[in-house]
Amino acid sequence: MVKRRKSKVLPPPAECPLSQCMRLLAGTWTAHVIWYLREGERCFTELQTDIGRVSAKMLTTRLRKLEQNGVIERITRRTSPPTVWYSLTPVGLELCAALTNVVGVAQRLQGRQLCP
Repeated sequence: MVKRRKSKVLPPPAECPLSQCMRLLAGTWTAHVIWYLREGERCFTELQTDIGRVSAKMLTTRLRKLEQNGVIERITRRTSPPTVWYSLTPVGLELCAALTNVVGVAQRLQGRQLCP
């Protein structure tokens, strides 16, 4: 019988910052919203056109969640009719830099057989 060794690695805390961040980014279309805002302010319809297959309801949900988490800023302009624009906060810009690195790794992995 093989004796099992005890792990010396401590488990992450219940509310690990990495887990929280990954949960935020794991939402469908969330990374896309951040990615398309990297170039600057976008209005709702521009984001919906950029992303493509996202429904208005889903995009609204993602934008609200990102705003609540301090990743994006919602800017209301007093035009006729009123318009709403979205932009990245400093935290959002940091996430965008991380996503840029992830995209770089993904491009290098393309064509390789990945283990399931």
